[in-house]
Amino acid sequence: MHPRRTNSDEPHPEPHSDYILAFDVMAPPRGHLISPLRRLRSDVAFWTVAGILFAALLGVASAESKCAEGGASFACPNCGGITVSDCMECDGYLFTDYQYGLCYDRNLFNTNAENGDSENHYPFLWHDIVGTIVWFLTAGIATACGVGGGGIYVPLGILLLRFPPKPASGLSQASIFGASLGGILVNIRRRHPDSHIRDTKGMPLEDHPGKIESYEKGKGPMEIEADRQQYLSGGDGGRRFYTRPVIDYNMALFLAPMEMAGAVLGVMIQRVFPNWLFLSFAAVVLGFTSYKTFKKFGAQYKKDKEVRAEMNRLSVHETQRAEAAAKKASSHVSGNGSGGGVGEIELMEMAPPNPTESRSDAKPDDPKELELRRQYLAEDARQYPKEKIAYLGLLWMGLTVITFLKGGKGVDSVIGITCEDAGFYLLVAAQFLWTLGFAAVFGFKNVKATQARLAVNYPFNESDVLWDAQKLRFYSFFTFIAGIVAGLIGIGGGMVLGPLMLVMGINPRVSTATTATMILLTSSSVAIMFVMSGLVPWEYALYFFCVCLVGAYLGKTKIDAYVKRTGMGSILVLILATIIGLATIGCIIILLMSLAKVDWCVEGFQPFCSVTAEEDKCPAARLLGAEDLFPY
Repeated sequence: MHPRRTNSDEPHPEPHSDYILAFDVMAPPRGHLISPLRRLRSDVAFWTVAGILFAALLGVASAESKCAEGGASFACPNCGGITVSDCMECDGYLFTDYQYGLCYDRNLFNTNAENGDSENHYPFLWHDIVGTIVWFLTAGIATACGVGGGGIYVPLGILLLRFPPKPASGLSQASIFGASLGGILVNIRRRHPDSHIRDTKGMPLEDHPGKIESYEKGKGPMEIEADRQQYLSGGDGGRRFYTRPVIDYNMALFLAPMEMAGAVLGVMIQRVFPNWLFLSFAAVVLGFTSYKTFKKFGAQYKKDKEVRAEMNRLSVHETQRAEAAAKKASSHVSGNGSGGGVGEIELMEMAPPNPTESRSDAKPDDPKELELRRQYLAEDARQYPKEKIAYLGLLWMGLTVITFLKGGKGVDSVIGITCEDAGFYLLVAAQFLWTLGFAAVFGFKNVKATQARLAVNYPFNESDVLWDAQKLRFYSFFTFIAGIVAGLIGIGGGMVLGPLMLVMGINPRVSTATTATMILLTSSSVAIMFVMSGLVPWEYALYFFCVCLVGAYLGKTKIDAYVKRTGMGSILVLILATIIGLATIGCIIILLMSLAKVDWCVEGFQPFCSVTAEEDKCPAARLLGAEDLFPY
């Protein structure tokens, strides 16, 4: 048996660091799940100040609102011509002309502003063209780092496309739906970064029980290749390399319903928050997250540079050894006229010892244990696990049906119930039972699967999650909190779940693919609700859905290829931090603009249940003609 290398003999960066990318700087220290909480101690002062500030804001919000409810009114063409205080009350004419006091509809790529027609009175050609470019680029960049981009789409929808807040939110959901679908089309065909998983026990990691040390650690490319060839030629003749899908379906089946349950609670809290309060909360949370992510980028960029330098050093060292061995062999052959085998012996000095003997306990594998291990590896290697994909579809279908029945996000229930009806609260309870029940079932399944694999020395790598009761509690709690924050501030959840997965120590390429899958489940149903309710023009929703789908597909393909080629995973951290930072700026701009419109008057809490009386509702059937509405 060959002696194990000491720490002083091993370079600390792993040569295949493109597999262990940007966020491992946030991973818990080995063997200490609780350490992410310890890392927060340095932020206690910040959160104390933020808590005091937020409590003060709550106090202001709880005071009786003194904002004037009167003021501007707008002409609505419905019901033969009426006036409304907010064009969101004008069915089918949700956009506001503050100059003329009108509510109007909007057409995509409208150009004609000359004829006074209600369909062509408002040209937004250049807004839509610029928006197309921005949405295309945003979708590709955001999807590459595992976020939906809602924190960007909503502010840009308001500021660039001139959409009201609710239609902007609906357009954002349609855009996220398209972007996440484009990401899925890429991810569902991609394999796990570790494409050479072996069926041997490997060298156990002392600080990570159940996991094994990387076979590539401390080796250059030629040594790695020689080691792989020796692995394939050894054993019982049945050896091969295994891998997995880049989407962790087991994780998605557990975390997605937990995030959805938190989002349901977050949306309920948002109902009573005035706009300025939840925008302030969003700015604080996103701003702090962006700051921390930028700090991680600095640390990870430095580590990436060190890893690349180490890889170059190992490669140069291997080349020098090979050249020296070839030169020595050539000299020997020319001096003796024969004995070519000596050169081969010299070159074989580069080959590492047998991996099974040097990197494990050197005891022969139990045949039954080896067979079970191979069965689990083959099961996990399925690129399209049909039953898991079907379960995700079932989760989506159940939550979508309940959401359509209950209504939400400004969309009425399809069965006509309101928050005044008992059925509304039964459906809210059904949402929690469906999502939390789903999470409980698959959390239990994940624990059972982990235990079965540990029993046969399954080769878990350092970025794998070994599910147990403690990890279920830890991850479910923080995922639920992330869902609350996502629902409260109106984003898809990737900006909160992404940094959370960093703490888990999950491989970034796996976490981004898995997060994109989870975002698809939530954004699709909400986008369909917005379009069906008429809160967002269907041609805009469909067009930007397609723009984001194509942008995400092309952008993720290019960025993933760059990261794999260069090993500079820190680019993903930089992209994520920049997107979150831009979302923070967008929240602040919208907050200031909305307060300026009401002369910096802050509203108090809103009633949880507010229903418009049936007699006050006006259908869009009776309309004014264009000549009556646009006499200019």
